[in-house]
Amino acid sequence: MTTLPSWQNEVDGGRKVGGMVRAALWLLTEVGEGNIFTKAELRAAFPEASQIDRRIRELRDRGWRIDTSRDDPSLKQEEQRFVSQGAQVWVPGQAKAPKHKNSLTAAQRQKVFEADSYLCRSCGIAAGEGYGDGDGLTRSVLNIARRKVLLPDGSEEYEFVTECKRCGSGSGDREVDLGALLEHAENLSPMERTVLAGWIAKGRREPEPIEKVWGIYQTLPAASRTAFAGALEDAAESDGESGENADSSGW
Repeated sequence: MTTLPSWQNEVDGGRKVGGMVRAALWLLTEVGEGNIFTKAELRAAFPEASQIDRRIRELRDRGWRIDTSRDDPSLKQEEQRFVSQGAQVWVPGQAKAPKHKNSLTAAQRQKVFEADSYLCRSCGIAAGEGYGDGDGLTRSVLNIARRKVLLPDGSEEYEFVTECKRCGSGSGDREVDLGALLEHAENLSPMERTVLAGWIAKGRREPEPIEKVWGIYQTLPAASRTAFAGALEDAAESDGESGENADSSGW
């Protein structure tokens, strides 16, 4: 096992060690994956670093998962959880920011929100709406997330998407395979593709009446499900008899 440099050393082998690297080593050796640390503990460990909080944020851009209360509601505002390690930033060449790193301006964020109709693209909730569960007091907060997209040619790129705080909590890095989605669409019948195109044009999908009935049926207790199934069977038999009579009468 490779011995890690000390997080306390500001110079290693004649090379100056930056705050981001030292913060990463401190997380690994002093905090440990899965454990919680506070902003006060972080600042106490680096009293000479005025922007050590920013160095922690820079680690997130290099694959380190460090949750805040925005990501994990169980955390207090001053707490953060070191979930998992990313790039080995203390290794020469590994501290470089990934190509998909791109801090959005206020205007760019607004453009993403507008393109997504100010809706979370995971659950469809709008900003400030209640989730309809729990105490009814929790309101949605929309953020901008980076989503990795696997393109049909095998390449990948990162695109921005609107996501609410709840959907983004603990989700880690999500990705979508655009090529696979296109293949699924090709396997649809012409009628199904027409219906899908209609949903896309409207920007929403209205459940069919039969789906609504099925959804309500699934919520029924066992005895009621049995009664409903029996009534539906009787209705089907009645429809069949009506059809036979219609056929014999010339309809």
